[in-house]
Amino acid sequence: MSTNRVEIFDTTLRDGEQVPGCKLDTPNKLIIAERLDELGVDVLEAGFPISSPGDFKSVEAIAKLVKNARVCGLTRAVEKDIEVAAEALKPAKRSRIHTGIGTSDSHIRYKFKSNQDAILERAVAAVRYAKRFVEDIEFYAEDAGRTDNVYLARVCEAVIQAGATVLNIPDTTGYCLPEEYGAKIKFLKENVKGIDKATLSCHCHNDLGLATANSIAGAVNGARQIECTINGIGERAGNTSLEEVVMIMRQQPHLNLHTNINTRLLFDTSRLVSDKMGMPVQPNKAIVGANAFAHSSGIHQDGVIKNRETYEIMDPHDVGVTESAIVLTARSGRAALAYRAKNIGYELDKLQLDHVYEQFLQFADRQKEIKDEDIPKIIKASGI
Repeated sequence: MSTNRVEIFDTTLRDGEQVPGCKLDTPNKLIIAERLDELGVDVLEAGFPISSPGDFKSVEAIAKLVKNARVCGLTRAVEKDIEVAAEALKPAKRSRIHTGIGTSDSHIRYKFKSNQDAILERAVAAVRYAKRFVEDIEFYAEDAGRTDNVYLARVCEAVIQAGATVLNIPDTTGYCLPEEYGAKIKFLKENVKGIDKATLSCHCHNDLGLATANSIAGAVNGARQIECTINGIGERAGNTSLEEVVMIMRQQPHLNLHTNINTRLLFDTSRLVSDKMGMPVQPNKAIVGANAFAHSSGIHQDGVIKNRETYEIMDPHDVGVTESAIVLTARSGRAALAYRAKNIGYELDKLQLDHVYEQFLQFADRQKEIKDEDIPKIIKASGI
């Protein structure tokens, strides 16, 4: 793997599906899994096999279906969890067990009623046990965002020695600021013995709206896997948005980071997941929202019509959007009206446009948006 390639670990079907009301049956999970494989994700977290017979069945079916991505199953640091995940993953061409335990003082004290040494022993035991079944073991240090860096480094070093190939450093509660999360990854990169034998992975939540920024900060500081979901769906305020981190790396070449994602499938994949999970995409969602490439301000419309790059840093085609949208409202100018009129067959000279524009403003003040079918009525009402 190129040292500057960041692997994309998609957890839409595991962490994303934990959103209340988003439960999927196996056939719909298979439809999404097939699309994610086509999209080019490197790792597809198919589910939490021990959580229910249905989830076991789905993970097993996805393991049989997926052709390219590594299929991953989540477990706790519990032998039975690991056994069940290994069984579900048997049909996969390439498989990964994702096991781990909470490492923050809060988790150790209140969730496990334990101590640091005992938790470290459980972490090592889980990795060693998982290694009996598959070679590729990802260890997650839950709530790593609030875990003391020195202790986190101890845990990481121990699980690498036990056979972990990937170290997941989750900001489980979305607590970190980008500089803090980036510094945490940098600290581990510089202070964990044997770190060259494992890949550091970012798993960030969006409670403060910083999941994408934190993930990019992690990658800049040495992480080479980002865990994310389509549309950023997930627990509470959601996970890191796959389409956002992928397009940031594409549009910011100075970062010298890249992925293997086929970006032209992003918009269609977003709509597929939204439809199957019943989770509408907010119109102003970056990259895939309905308004991401829409312009209604007259100044912006005039600029985009003259040269798209005046107000768009991405070509909509690069993410699978057909074209930019010029939306006609009372804030639109003459250039936008002439552009939309021309698209439906009306060539207006300057004098005609002035007359039609006066009538247009009257229409636009009465309704939120002017559609193509309204334009002939406006032209007729203007008397030209």
